[in-house]
Amino acid sequence: MGLLKSYLEYPVLRKILIGLILGAIVGLIIGDKAATIKPLGDLFIRLLKMLVMPIILASLVVGAASISPARLGRVGVKIVVYYLVTSAFAVFLGLLMANIFKPGLGLELGVGEGKVIEATKPSLVDTLLNIVPKNPFAALSNGQVLPTIFFAIVLGIALSYLMNSENERIRNSATTLFNAFDGLAEAMYKIVWGVMQYAPIGVFALIAYVMGTQGTKVVGPLAKVTLAVYLGLIIQIGLVYGILLKVFGLDLIKFLNKAKDAMITAFVTRSSSGTLPVTMRVADENMGVPRSIYSFTLPLGATINMDGTALYQGVCAMFIAFAIGQSLPFSQQLVIVLTAVLASIGTAGVPGAGAIMLAMVLESVGLSLEPGSAVALAYAMILGIDAILDMGRTMVNVTGDLAGTTIVAKTEGELDESKW
Repeated sequence: MGLLKSYLEYPVLRKILIGLILGAIVGLIIGDKAATIKPLGDLFIRLLKMLVMPIILASLVVGAASISPARLGRVGVKIVVYYLVTSAFAVFLGLLMANIFKPGLGLELGVGEGKVIEATKPSLVDTLLNIVPKNPFAALSNGQVLPTIFFAIVLGIALSYLMNSENERIRNSATTLFNAFDGLAEAMYKIVWGVMQYAPIGVFALIAYVMGTQGTKVVGPLAKVTLAVYLGLIIQIGLVYGILLKVFGLDLIKFLNKAKDAMITAFVTRSSSGTLPVTMRVADENMGVPRSIYSFTLPLGATINMDGTALYQGVCAMFIAFAIGQSLPFSQQLVIVLTAVLASIGTAGVPGAGAIMLAMVLESVGLSLEPGSAVALAYAMILGIDAILDMGRTMVNVTGDLAGTTIVAKTEGELDESKW
């Protein structure tokens, strides 16, 4: 029991990184014999697939319903629009970096895997229309991500209004339904925690198989992924946040100097929620944002704003497509943008959020995480370096929250200019 306790208490991302390294070593040593342990990796992929749709429904309903209509006033609208727009820019940047660096090109993981995934090419109009489900229950059972996201958000907003109804019966009924979804969401988060404890074993088995069959040629593509993600994150801060701050009369260098405590804490802890106390202190003491604004915008940002993670989705989804020899047309890249932005509303606080979100994004463009498939192998490769990518993307998530909060305070005329 003592060994199990030590294992459970050790940070998950470190365990996954260790699993990646050990899997790579074992795979190179035993070669094709690594196929015998691949079922351990297939089990991990099946567990992840089991979680995706219930988490989308439960977490998004709770996330949307948690925003009180009374608070969706001027400040709420401004910050939500900012979060959605910057997240969209982030995914576009990720896709741009991926199309420039083309990480995964030449790996040919799909060769010899039997079933080749064919990308459908719907028109832009069809893509947008298909977001609205004809039957939300059919969308849920068939694993259709975007329609389920749309329905969950609409249902959550409706519950939010009903929970504020003057009619006691309606209010109580809505609260009961909200509590049911909240309970389901918490149960799913607990299952995610358990699955992520198994993740190092699954990653070990899948990476051993990849290295045993592909050899050292996988190292270069993973280095390209890391370079593409971090370059995109730097551009997101310097260009997107820099321009937005400049438009509202704020200096990027001064902003970064004031935000550095929160940025460093986020980089080290890899947790937006865990960094929240530091982020609030920075907004208050360093940036002159009033409590009435940051007490709303920063917790909301830690819940729905994931610019760094959204950028990561774009790069990694394209890496997986390149790795299996699959091209994604513009219409499907647009679906990646929509899915990553909308999914960020509900999954930011979930342990292993990056892994779950990436699974959602892949499902939305037809790259299904089937056990034993080339997609699953490429996904495991990404998960193996997730600890490295997670530091940068979490830092950008928190930086984006602070930038938006500062801009909203400035537009409301409540920013303490003396601190700038």
